[in-house]
Amino acid sequence: MIDRNKIRNFCIIAHIDHGKSTLADRLLQATGTVSDREMQEQLLDSMDLEREKGVTIKASAVRMEYTAQDGETYILNLIDTPGHVDFAYEVSRALQGCEGAVLVVDASQGVEAQTLANLYLAVEADLELVPVVNKIDLPAAQPEEAAEEIENLTGIDAADVVPISAKTGTNVDQVLEAVIKRVPPPTGDPDASLKALVFDSHYDAYKGVIAYVRIFEGTVRDRQLIKVMSNDVIVEPLEIGVFTPGMKPVKELSAGEVGYIATGLKSVRECRVGDTITSRERPANEPLAGYRTIKPMVYAGFYPTEGEDYSLLRDALEKLQLNDASLVYEPETSNALNFGFRCGFLGLFHMEIIQERLEREYDLDLVATAPSVRYELVMTDGEIQIIESPADLPEETEISEIREPWMHVQIFTPEEYYGVVMDLVRKRRGEFLGQEHPSPGRVILKYDIPLAEIIVDFYDKLKSGTRGYASMDYDFAGYRTSDLVKLEVLVNKAPVDALAMIVHRDDSFNRGQKLVSKLKDLIPRQQFEVPIQAAVGKRVVSRANVKAIRKDVLAKCYGGDITRKKKLLEKQKKGKKRMKMIGNVEVPQEAFMAVLKLGDD
Repeated sequence: MIDRNKIRNFCIIAHIDHGKSTLADRLLQATGTVSDREMQEQLLDSMDLEREKGVTIKASAVRMEYTAQDGETYILNLIDTPGHVDFAYEVSRALQGCEGAVLVVDASQGVEAQTLANLYLAVEADLELVPVVNKIDLPAAQPEEAAEEIENLTGIDAADVVPISAKTGTNVDQVLEAVIKRVPPPTGDPDASLKALVFDSHYDAYKGVIAYVRIFEGTVRDRQLIKVMSNDVIVEPLEIGVFTPGMKPVKELSAGEVGYIATGLKSVRECRVGDTITSRERPANEPLAGYRTIKPMVYAGFYPTEGEDYSLLRDALEKLQLNDASLVYEPETSNALNFGFRCGFLGLFHMEIIQERLEREYDLDLVATAPSVRYELVMTDGEIQIIESPADLPEETEISEIREPWMHVQIFTPEEYYGVVMDLVRKRRGEFLGQEHPSPGRVILKYDIPLAEIIVDFYDKLKSGTRGYASMDYDFAGYRTSDLVKLEVLVNKAPVDALAMIVHRDDSFNRGQKLVSKLKDLIPRQQFEVPIQAAVGKRVVSRANVKAIRKDVLAKCYGGDITRKKKLLEKQKKGKKRMKMIGNVEVPQEAFMAVLKLGDD
């Protein structure tokens, strides 16, 4: 059995792009866990998407052995966490499995929104902090100022902040020494009832669900029956082991260790992030605290462009859900797009990743409808309904109030962009709550904003308006009653359900007008005139016509009698009338994208 005093469990927390994955690579090299021959950049980010976007999407764990300056050999378990705000719950679970956190701050950017959000999570989880200032090799680096910012925030002396360059490997061994000195060893009784926290999981075709676990109490042995506490599923593990970064089987894992359990389960849903695993013989009395099922916040329809790909899309979603328990989907039909699925996501970034994985890994061509959020409806009879798609909104007469989700938003920005941010938030119905000045020249602005106003292009507008300097973080604040209406689009007098949206009543006229003028340019001309209308309830708020193409039926008449020409024109008129009654208008994919791009332009 391993001496627990020689184990250190820690994670690295940082804002996106502050060098978290690069530092993890250097630590793996410094400890000799990975030879130089096997080394590649962002080693722990195994998905192609993670490498391309430069973000960590899934948490991962790795065990390193390191001989410190005092001559002792220590086992260091690094739990790598996702940095994006959509995955905050997964981060909080991963932090729960550690005793310490390495806080990485970019020497040229300073502290940003998600540095702070993750820092609060680390403080809540009662972790020992090891502050690090990265990228000191950059010409724009100001390591002393960044260290002072950290001191103002955390109260840790600026002299204790380790200046490093993860890219060149400068001072990386100092980080390892600081982790050994400052992070306490794990506690827990190896002979108590088993309590293991699942901080991530992935699906393997041969071994079923592989749960990444941190053992808090007790010991798990090979072939010992275990029980998942949230749903009482009992399984015999196929294999237990540790990550060195590859999977290496071991005979047992005891209190304080981090490793994996190959459960043989068929779906990640049976063994979710945050769950507790215990033994069947001697189960624990209660699970570890903090488990909750994650609820999707953003919904969108995914439809295959070719109708016959529907079953392929269903299979692809099933396979993705094996690895991602926070993705939910159900079949839906639309008169414009035929058969597809209504999918729920944690946020817009999560949606983008799922869509890209479907298109790339499963070779599907998809049409995605505009994302929407969950609304709570209080009906006139007092019943509460929840809808996820604007097309499901009942008649106005049946509803007494509509509630929409609001978010607490924190925006970090240099002071000169104060006005830009204020203006952007005002346009999005935001309410100002307060501000703080963490350091000279920088300000944190706090707002409440409806989620529906953030999900489309708020982040892009914020980044471009502040030349990339502002950063934001948000969390759910609750549902509030708003004066909302359903804006419908009718093409040739038929409603197109996939273009419907729920908007604020004051904004409906403006949005309807923009949408109609955009669709007018996108819908192809027919042999007959096509009216496009935007309507709220029974009231049309905007209308435009797509002009008809006129076929020249007189081309074959060289001179001759006028009555012959009149006869041909009358025939054409009748034909057009009949065509208008039965003709249907194809709405192109660009039209659905236009809904997304109704910016403030």
